[in-house]
Amino acid sequence: MANNQKLELTWIGKDKEIKIEPRILIEDKEKSNCKNDPNTENMLIHGDNLLALKALESKYAGKVKCIYIDPPYNTGNAFEYYDDNREHSIWLNLMRSRLIILRNLLAPDGVLCCQIDDSEGFYLKVLLDEIFGRDNYLVTLYIQVRYTNKTLAEDSDYQKVIEQCHVYSKDRTAVKLNRPTEEYSLEKFRWKIIEKCPGKKIKLGGKDVEIFKPEQYEIVEVNSNIDGLKETWATGSLTRVKASAGEFFELYLSDRKDIDGLGVLYKVSGIGEDGLGYRYISGPKKPTAKKGKFYSGVPMKRRAEINSGTSVKYKPVSNFYDFSGAFGNCRLEGGVGFKGGKKPEVMIKQILEYYTNVGDLVLDSFLGSASTIAVAHKMNRRYIGIEMGDHAYTLCKTRLDNVIAGDKTGISKAVNWQGGGAYKFYELAPTLISKDEFGEYIINKSYDAEMLSSAVALHEGFTFAPDSEIFWKQAKGNENSYLFVTTKHINAAYLDSIKSTMQEGEYLIIACKSYESGLEKLYPNITIKKIPQMLLNRCEFDHDNYNLNIVNPPVYKDENDDEEEDECDE
Repeated sequence: MANNQKLELTWIGKDKEIKIEPRILIEDKEKSNCKNDPNTENMLIHGDNLLALKALESKYAGKVKCIYIDPPYNTGNAFEYYDDNREHSIWLNLMRSRLIILRNLLAPDGVLCCQIDDSEGFYLKVLLDEIFGRDNYLVTLYIQVRYTNKTLAEDSDYQKVIEQCHVYSKDRTAVKLNRPTEEYSLEKFRWKIIEKCPGKKIKLGGKDVEIFKPEQYEIVEVNSNIDGLKETWATGSLTRVKASAGEFFELYLSDRKDIDGLGVLYKVSGIGEDGLGYRYISGPKKPTAKKGKFYSGVPMKRRAEINSGTSVKYKPVSNFYDFSGAFGNCRLEGGVGFKGGKKPEVMIKQILEYYTNVGDLVLDSFLGSASTIAVAHKMNRRYIGIEMGDHAYTLCKTRLDNVIAGDKTGISKAVNWQGGGAYKFYELAPTLISKDEFGEYIINKSYDAEMLSSAVALHEGFTFAPDSEIFWKQAKGNENSYLFVTTKHINAAYLDSIKSTMQEGEYLIIACKSYESGLEKLYPNITIKKIPQMLLNRCEFDHDNYNLNIVNPPVYKDENDDEEEDECDE
């Protein structure tokens, strides 16, 4: 019998589903800063981030190129701007709910970058494997966040200087990493091989091989040039590359010194991408040696690029970064103070350079002091930032306003930032359904007609877009389906008047507070539902706080702090 059980992390309450209410977002035009661009798509959202992510899901699913989050580290110490610690299993449960929506928001070629320390980092890695799939794990970036010779507290047994940033994709085959480049160098192509006379010809490994004794050839060093050869030891991983000179040496040449002698040179046909049609491989020169070298020319593709002046070499991305100095000196970046856990702009810039391009959409749902969206703004990326608490106003909004005004801190000099741009500020709408004094479910009295229509459309999976001519076409669904929301009592005459304006093939859902009995079956292309009853079982209403009580990650010291100021409880 097949065993379908999979490896996963488990904890108390994992099987309890959180049914999150999809709230609408309401722009606070007084707090928006969009004079430079009234149509800006940049968003700063104030509110519980789980509710805010749910509010974004229908519109932005599959559209976010890079998500960077710096979630609560759950270290157990209270943070100036947040609540106290969450019990371990609650932390995992609330993180899981957020990560599931974040994955839905990612574009097919998008990536999630999640920074954490070792308080929860290893549990988070297993959780990410489960949600994204282990095959979609890309890398863990190890980031040095403080100097090794600085101590946070005298009673600490260990000095934690490294954090991890786990990077996952929705589909690793679709991700296009912006790898660092350098000009392709000809410096190592400085060898020339002279055949003084013909060698002995044999067949080896299915290839024609010519063997030159030491006196029959000469290897000379010349000035580096496009026709020169590069010398490479045939060892290690190079001997395991299929159909390569290294593999051929390992399989057929390394043990032939007793047959061919020491110091011979093999000319092996049918190997290489340099257009020569052969590869020179040297045999061992000492009785105890087993190593050899091979000599290769500039690959044909590179040769064409060099001749056209466009050749670059792609370098692998490092998985370790020392940003200890940047963490120590970023406290006042953006013109806002943030004593603990603030991320330096240069680190965010590095991540966005790898995984995004100009115009891509960036999301941070644990915004903190707004480092992520400040950097995205300066790098001409679109962005969405989510933050709870008053510092959404005092820190995040203030920082973005400073950026638009021409902030000179952080990466501003590196990207030649001169100011400009725009964003819109949003608040989460209150719950759609609440209870009255008698315990009965009612539509929240703070909802006007437009808010109600927009909210019901969100619940029903429709796009709120009122038609300028036909009143009942408030929201559009798939093909010719529409939604009409009203607080009026629907009777037969009113329903007939709507039906008379409908075209063949159109389908309509009417959500209303009440209607005459028997109307449900009057027209096959019109469905009538009552609100709030139609929505009650879909999600948790009147639940405003899913706070993942954010806890202070390590405080990153300013390099100018003295030893007494450096000692912070962790």
